[in-house]
Amino acid sequence: MKRMIFCFLLGVGTGAGGYWYFQQDAGKAQLEHARGQVVTNAQRAATAIKEKIYEVGAEEVKEVKDQIARTGTVVKEKAKSAGQSIAGAASNAKVTTAIKAKLVAEPGLPSFNINVDTTDGLVTLSGKVESHEQVARAVKLALETDGVHKVISTLQIVPASK
Repeated sequence: MKRMIFCFLLGVGTGAGGYWYFQQDAGKAQLEHARGQVVTNAQRAATAIKEKIYEVGAEEVKEVKDQIARTGTVVKEKAKSAGQSIAGAASNAKVTTAIKAKLVAEPGLPSFNINVDTTDGLVTLSGKVESHEQVARAVKLALETDGVHKVISTLQIVPASK
């Protein structure tokens, strides 16, 4: 009789331990699923925010078209710091690198076709793009970079061959 009670208690203990063990794995799976959803939603939010930040308005594109039609170049200045300049070759290289990184990160821009030259806060963009919208986006990205007070674009518009 003692043996039977012992086996019964051993079976109950084993069953309870197994139940606890499987519940832990289920909880881990649910936690992993929830983590994946949070990461996915965070990536979607980051993409939406980035798109909104770098969205180029129709008015900016029209202004770029008008400037290209009149002069063949685009010149934009930041209103608050046009008189300030950044000294030193290291600062120029830092600004150029920051702009190139922004251009590479921007979807839909032919960043490797855009050359960036910086001298004391004056940035010159040159190369070839496919549309006025791309010119406007490149100029906007450069102008929003710390240390830049003026952007001159001599980007040429060459539609893509299909």
